[in-house]
Amino acid sequence: MLFFITACSSLKTIDVAPRDGMPASYTGITDSSSVSALPVSSFFTDAYLLDLIDTAMAANPDILTALQRVEIANANLKYNGLLLLPSVTLNANAGLEKYGDYTMNGVGNYDTNLSPNINNRQRIPDPTPDYFLGFRSSWEVDLWGKLRNRKKAAFNRFLASQSGYKMVATSLTSQIATAYYHLLALDNELRVIRKNIALQNNALEIVKIQKMGGRASELAVQQFLAQQKRTQGLEYQVKQQITETENQLNFLTGQYSKAIGRDTSINTLKLPSMLKAGVPSQLLLNRPDIQEAEYELRAMNADIKAVHAAFFPSLTLSPYVGFNAFSSSLLFNSGSLAYGLLGGITAPIFNRKLIKAEYGRTAAQGKQALYNYQKTVLSSYQEVLNSLKSIENYKQMYVHKQEEVQALNNAVEVANDLYLVNRANYLEIITAQRNVLDAELELANTKKNIFIGAINLYRSVGGGWKR
Repeated sequence: MLFFITACSSLKTIDVAPRDGMPASYTGITDSSSVSALPVSSFFTDAYLLDLIDTAMAANPDILTALQRVEIANANLKYNGLLLLPSVTLNANAGLEKYGDYTMNGVGNYDTNLSPNINNRQRIPDPTPDYFLGFRSSWEVDLWGKLRNRKKAAFNRFLASQSGYKMVATSLTSQIATAYYHLLALDNELRVIRKNIALQNNALEIVKIQKMGGRASELAVQQFLAQQKRTQGLEYQVKQQITETENQLNFLTGQYSKAIGRDTSINTLKLPSMLKAGVPSQLLLNRPDIQEAEYELRAMNADIKAVHAAFFPSLTLSPYVGFNAFSSSLLFNSGSLAYGLLGGITAPIFNRKLIKAEYGRTAAQGKQALYNYQKTVLSSYQEVLNSLKSIENYKQMYVHKQEEVQALNNAVEVANDLYLVNRANYLEIITAQRNVLDAELELANTKKNIFIGAINLYRSVGGGWKR
């Protein structure tokens, strides 16, 4: 009774709750609308991108591995559920034993064979065979919920594996979309570079003609040539980046080598119509990784209760029924029918320290699961804030960058005109051309960053796994 009371008083489960109260909103404006409700086919409108995502969902190694984790968790759930039921086995046993003359069985068998109350078929041979054919069962009665809590833990880990699959799908969708928009941005960079190469070729021809006419020096020609070679080098650098990005997309879609189709310019591509984060509390329901951490925490609580139940006595019932005889010819005789029931209660005494150590380890793992859950919630909130600010700031940056590009293009035209009438030197033209090239490349990257911010917002609020 003392052990029973001690065990009851030591149970310590872990609460499922964020570390602190979550804010009511992200930006001070409460709006329950969230982009997480949109399926992938509604958030992304590019048919090429959707085709890549669909291909990846069927062939990506990570997504296939996640599916197998779900299968493993499902099998583990079935296994732990079956532990609640009696185990029944069909036994066919045969044995032979020679009893010593000075043992209980040896003396008993000798006296039995001399008894006038038995017939010849009942006389015990020496050595004595033993045959059994029948059913044996063993059933641990779940008095304290040990097996039920193990099943509950397995069930929560099965749910966690499903959320883990969703998280892999969300992450995969985000990776593919990010790489795809990066590829579109690189295509645009390549167009900008080739346009500038054509302009620089024209400028180089002009300065060569001017040199022949005595209006320009060899130094100017070499400066224009160096500018042209620099831009041509950038072209091959971008080509290599395109190759690597295409290979990355092939890897994500589970393919070795395939041309990545796309025909949309990132400058004309439209953002999703709704980019709202909803309220922070929705993360607890929408984010697959938060759900996975919560289910794992619930599983650890069930594990703690299961280990705690090991402190209490356990009741095991072992019935059997079948044919038992010392002669194979008599095995199926009606008189050979045998049955029995054995019930046993076991309670830990000297191994309680071992159970306490297991309980302490499980409780510590439960605390670890709690901190992981709290960390996931906090990290999710920060990711949403960063994504919202990213979209807002890069949109503003894109507007100013457009104006910068327009001004620099105007500057190139003015510099060319002034150079032709000897009111500007060649260095001013080179500087203007280099500035407009850099600004146009930054403009493409800024547009790409807006889309990446939208992708990150979609992922961080829990979207990307609904098809």
